[in-house]
Amino acid sequence: MHDELTRTDLKKMREELDYRRLTLMPELIEEVKRTRAFGDLSENFEYKAAKQAQNKNRSRSRYLEGMIKSAKVIDDRSAADEVGLFDKVEIYLPEDDETETIQVVTTVRCDPRKGLISKESPFGQQVLGKRVGDRFTVKVSDSYSYEAVVRSITKQKDDGSAPLMQF
Repeated sequence: MHDELTRTDLKKMREELDYRRLTLMPELIEEVKRTRAFGDLSENFEYKAAKQAQNKNRSRSRYLEGMIKSAKVIDDRSAADEVGLFDKVEIYLPEDDETETIQVVTTVRCDPRKGLISKESPFGQQVLGKRVGDRFTVKVSDSYSYEAVVRSITKQKDDGSAPLMQF
C-alpha cells in the first residue's frame, strides 16, 4: 500500500527525520550514557526513561523512513470551482443546523479538532471534488450517515502550516 502524500508532506518528513538522526539521537545516546552511571540499572528510573526516549525516537525514525519510501506523490491542484486538497470549505450540516469550516488535508497532517480533515476519511472522500451548492451524504457506518452541503470554497495552497501528525 502506498500513502498518497504531497511534496510538502515529504519535505516535512525528511526534515523531521534529519533532525531525529543528526540532532536528537546523539543527545539521547549521551543521556543514556549519563544515566547509566547512576548505578544499579534495575532501580534506575532515569536510565529507563532515557532508553524509552531513545527507542521512541528510533521507532518514529523507522516510521518516517517507511512512509517516505512507500509514498506516492500527489498533486494538490484542483479546478477553480471544486473542493481540492488544502482548500478551506464552509460546510452546512442540516441535521444539526450548523456551519463548519474545514480543510481537507493528507492523512499524515489531519487534526479534526482543528478542522483538518483527512482526504481518506468518509467525510474527506465525499467532499473532494464537490462544488458550491452540492449536497452529499457521508456514510459513517452501516447504521449511520448524515448529509452536508458545500456553502463556500476558498482556494488555498499547502503553506506547510499543518504539522505532521505524531504518534
